[in-house]
Amino acid sequence: MSDPLYIFNKKYQSETVVESLLSSSNFRSSMPAQQLQSLRVFVATWNVGGKSPHSGLDLDSLFHVHSEFDIYVLGFQEIVPLNAGNVLVLGDNEPAAKWLSMINQSLNKSSSSSSSGGRFVPKPPAFGAGSMFFVKPSLKKISENFRTGCRRKLKICNCSSFSEEISRKYGRESCFRCPESLVNQTDLFSDDDEEEDDDDDEEEEDEEGGGGKVASIVSNQMMMKYGLVASKQMVGIFLTVWMRKELIQHVTHLRISCVSRGIMGCLGNKGCIAVSLQLYKTSFCFICSHLASGEREGDERRRNSDVIEILKNTSFPRICRTSFTRVPHRITKHDRVIWLGDLNYRIALSYSETKSLLDKNAWDTLLNKDQLKIERDAGRVFKGWHEGKIFFAPTYKYSYNSDAYAGDTTKEKKNKRRTPAWCDRILWHGDGTRQLSYVRGESRFSDHRPVCAVFVVNVEVCEGKTGTRRQ
Repeated sequence: MSDPLYIFNKKYQSETVVESLLSSSNFRSSMPAQQLQSLRVFVATWNVGGKSPHSGLDLDSLFHVHSEFDIYVLGFQEIVPLNAGNVLVLGDNEPAAKWLSMINQSLNKSSSSSSSGGRFVPKPPAFGAGSMFFVKPSLKKISENFRTGCRRKLKICNCSSFSEEISRKYGRESCFRCPESLVNQTDLFSDDDEEEDDDDDEEEEDEEGGGGKVASIVSNQMMMKYGLVASKQMVGIFLTVWMRKELIQHVTHLRISCVSRGIMGCLGNKGCIAVSLQLYKTSFCFICSHLASGEREGDERRRNSDVIEILKNTSFPRICRTSFTRVPHRITKHDRVIWLGDLNYRIALSYSETKSLLDKNAWDTLLNKDQLKIERDAGRVFKGWHEGKIFFAPTYKYSYNSDAYAGDTTKEKKNKRRTPAWCDRILWHGDGTRQLSYVRGESRFSDHRPVCAVFVVNVEVCEGKTGTRRQ
């Protein structure tokens, strides 16, 4: 039987957290400082239209790198052309490797200065004469260079059933992580991460051999400000998560799940990648998706169906040895959830009507015709989720290298013109999260404009009874 005092204390603490979220301007809880920590999370989604990045692409402005956030969650769609070759056979990971290298350069540009006094940037492999990329980059090999620690350590279990033994053997400082000897690590890895785990095996073998390659990687990693926590590609969808180096040691239970919703409902040209992790004692889930396209009447129902199936079918592997665990296995059971991507919801107006309202800057009228808003208000999709107020112009569809919508510059037939729409969106679920900004970038690289959001999230950093148990 539950202890009534425990239930009262738990309810009181939960109410205190919610009240502080609503009333505190700096998003600090009235709970003791040692129990909650506020972190800033930068989130970006960008459909890059099947184009591979070039060295002149400015990511510094897009990622607001000088603001130095604690966590970066960066999602892309169509990093490769969605042709039959990429969808039906083994996908091309060269563009993903290039994006990863460029992201690393941007985030770690302002890291420790070298002995010569210049700014340090972890040097990517040379991809050819005069180019920053070699001919056939390996995504998993490049990922090694950008991790500040062994990937295996991110996947260990820190469930409470081990707490007494850990505290007795290793002291209070180990409360956020189980010693690896207490966990059967062969049970911790999902099929989705098989390639990444091979990297860890190779890295450990190199460390045992004392190779110069490992020494070089370790030297670079020590100077990095941000480390790679997770990256995953599914055809054109690519999700990557980075954190401040000092936070990564507190990450556990890292898991990845993919759901395909493309051709015939089973191919990966549409669908999602979801990353689940625990930071200190708070669980996070980040979902990057590309939903069904089309602006014909009724296509919004296909997108609703994609969301419903993703929520239903995304399941993270059970990596804990305990039968009763607070580590969630479903998306909405996580403490902090952020969903980003090309959701493909359109404006329920004709091209001419939409363009007329755009010319008048009639944003409220346009937003009232936004399919995602209509479907959410009707309770048909994303029930219980939140989205910030949109104060930016529709992000799709632009002519390449232009600020003009494609329908203004092409000679397509009227029934083939793409009506401008807010396809690219960021939503969140659960308490303990507040959005500080919701904007779009102005890069002309793609026919979509990138969309970015900044959040402040509360993270529980101490052992205690304030967290709820989830199954």
